[in-house]
Amino acid sequence: MSEGHGATRPARSEHAHHWNLDAGVTFLNHGSFGACPAPVLEVQESYRRRMEAEPVQFLHRDLEELLDEARGRLAEFVGADPEDLAFVPNATTGVNAVLRSLPFEPGDELLTTSHEYNACRNVLEFVAGRSGAKVVVAEIPFPVASPDEIVSAVLGRVTPRTRLALFDHITSPTGLVMPAARLAAGLSERGVDTLIDGAHAPGMLPLDLSALGATYYTGNCHKWLCAPKGAALLYVRRDRQPRIRPLALSHGANSRRTDRSRFRLEFSWTGTFDPSACLAVPAAIDFLGTLLPGGWETLRERNRALALEARATISERLGLDAACPEEMVGALASLPLARGPYRFRTTALEFHPLDDALRERYGIEVPVFACPDGPGPLLRVSAQIYNTPAEYALLAAAMLDLESVWRETPRPRSMRAT
Repeated sequence: MSEGHGATRPARSEHAHHWNLDAGVTFLNHGSFGACPAPVLEVQESYRRRMEAEPVQFLHRDLEELLDEARGRLAEFVGADPEDLAFVPNATTGVNAVLRSLPFEPGDELLTTSHEYNACRNVLEFVAGRSGAKVVVAEIPFPVASPDEIVSAVLGRVTPRTRLALFDHITSPTGLVMPAARLAAGLSERGVDTLIDGAHAPGMLPLDLSALGATYYTGNCHKWLCAPKGAALLYVRRDRQPRIRPLALSHGANSRRTDRSRFRLEFSWTGTFDPSACLAVPAAIDFLGTLLPGGWETLRERNRALALEARATISERLGLDAACPEEMVGALASLPLARGPYRFRTTALEFHPLDDALRERYGIEVPVFACPDGPGPLLRVSAQIYNTPAEYALLAAAMLDLESVWRETPRPRSMRAT
């Protein structure tokens, strides 16, 4: 395989022209920050022009109704009552708003998993340290054989002191679709509130937040929903809303209005900001939903099938084992580049030198994590509608070229009868 950006690059799909992605890069990392289609960015820009043409009219008189409309469309998409949703800039902000609003006491236990996203784990450690609470970590095996292992691991760490459980709906480094409804139900039966970090879920998984059973749920719109950066959702169960305050308090904190809840008043205005990303969310829902016959359901199924095909292609070419059953794969798939158990400390994860080598030598954008408590690095691929199977074949070929960079021991030869 020839090196560098001059190498023949496999074509993206027929839908790729809607995105402004660099033609010189094979982009297999939609999961990190998403990518917004040009037509949706045009809608966002139209709101920005309207705002700057008459800022007072837009922000003071028009914005509340516009946000209500956008929130209503998003609520319909994720299966929630609009009264239970708020816009936040990103899922990490949503986790912060919940955890930093809740009172904890010395001896309280805050439960999470060993696969929890590092940024949110940091918030958990902060609020525990401030209050004297304790962070308890349920160790999730990886590779994992079934969702049952995860349910057993999490519920097995619940004690009478457990006050809250924080876990990902889809884990970031390992790409596991967690059994969120089962976990929420099991924790609720034990009197434990749940905060689900669904950063990757909107647009990747069909969501029905009203039925999921989470006390709190947050998710990004800029990833698999393909909205502009700066739009995310925070769901708070109605009976818990009086407790939860935004990170920045503004005029809503002492408003005398009675036409909407304090939750809505405080989260809708936290100070002057650019609301255009949130207002463009309905455009993203509409646009992505028209790309394939069958709409969003077909799109989600297509992306998942492509992720599974990518996992199979790379595993076969490199002689790797699957890290989880197919039922736990969405549009992300992580591949351990060595055999053996991985014990995750997300605070210690770093990028492996292979990450830079793939980008610099072959123009392939894909994350490769160094795992200090594992037998080797971890490769994670994303599948979005602009990707094609040929792009993952290119990745597999590049990985074989760079085998000395990531393979700690020589690849065993096949045994043949003599």
